[in-house]
Amino acid sequence: MSKAILFVYGTLKRGGRNHRLLVGQEFLGEVVSAPRYRLIDLGCYPGLIHDEATGLAIHGELYAVGADNLAELDDFEEVPELFIRKAIELMSGSLAWAYFWNQAIPPKARSGARWPFDDNPVFLPEASSSRSCSP
Repeated sequence: MSKAILFVYGTLKRGGRNHRLLVGQEFLGEVVSAPRYRLIDLGCYPGLIHDEATGLAIHGELYAVGADNLAELDDFEEVPELFIRKAIELMSGSLAWAYFWNQAIPPKARSGARWPFDDNPVFLPEASSSRSCSP
């Protein structure tokens, strides 16, 4: 059975509090996206958005994941309410799946190219959801 190639950029990365959801999946390496995207600060996790005009090259990790694991990740990411899974272009020109933020962007949300941001994230009340920031 073929595996999906998944780009992760936040709490699912190695060392992140939700990386346990990728245990047993094949780590393919660290990668950078094409400069068409941006990570927004949603408090205790980031959200990926498309930004053709002023986009950044997002730093992340690639995994080969099985269909069952991908379905579990879709549930965890609350697809299609909070996030949607769609293709992201990598700097190499290849495509991978990634989870994109599917809600309004909070006003004055900080953004950047890698998570965590260099300083302490701002917790935005507009970004609250049923998702817990705890492990």
